[in-house]
Amino acid sequence: MAVSEYYARNGEVSIHYYDSRDEADERLVPIVVCPGLSETAEEYLDFMEAAAPRRCILLSFRGRGKSDTPEAGYDLKDHLTDLESVVRDAGVKSFHLFAYSRGVSYALQYAHAYPSDVRSFIVGDYPPEHRAMPDGWAEDYIHHYLIPFNRTSNIRTDAVWGIQRESVQIPLDQPLQLPLMVARGQREGSLVTEEDLARYKRMSEAVSVKEYARSDHALKGEDKALFYADIIRFVNEQDGGTE
Repeated sequence: MAVSEYYARNGEVSIHYYDSRDEADERLVPIVVCPGLSETAEEYLDFMEAAAPRRCILLSFRGRGKSDTPEAGYDLKDHLTDLESVVRDAGVKSFHLFAYSRGVSYALQYAHAYPSDVRSFIVGDYPPEHRAMPDGWAEDYIHHYLIPFNRTSNIRTDAVWGIQRESVQIPLDQPLQLPLMVARGQREGSLVTEEDLARYKRMSEAVSVKEYARSDHALKGEDKALFYADIIRFVNEQDGGTE
């Protein structure tokens, strides 16, 4: 599978992304992937391969992976502009939007702002909201997750502190006239509660719920192959049953 790397300009910030367009089947609607809080585009290259020959676009948001790390600009609107810049640079006009964890809030904001762009939306275990991070979160996250699990190269600590400093709580459960697939783990630790699921069902008349018995919030562990297969089957259905 041929994968190309690009950098989209978002003002003074450079946003890195991968694109499989060179060998993609142009008859299939592309998928744009929005990773979670400390994830990078590289962590979804296996999804890109699983989805082939469908075109996939994988980005690393600011402060992550090979993207730039500005001193400020870490609220919802800033991450939205990262996604906007990649969509614009890649030249995609219509696509399925797959987001995981905190990436869901960035992608939901995009879907609300540009509903005609998005053919369907895949939610990876996150409620329909953008969360403010409380005092003390950044230090705990850095010292009890990023450092012990060797993930400081995935997200810079400046970005973590910026997220804590700038993020505000915003509900994102306004109606969406598009199909939703809501994926959540069934073990303790999943971030999608029954009330969150009800909120998604109020947002759209077409909601498909996928639950994973071996997973908590981390859907890309033991259930990853099943999770990926469900996403691919879902987008195939939205495209009219293409296999």
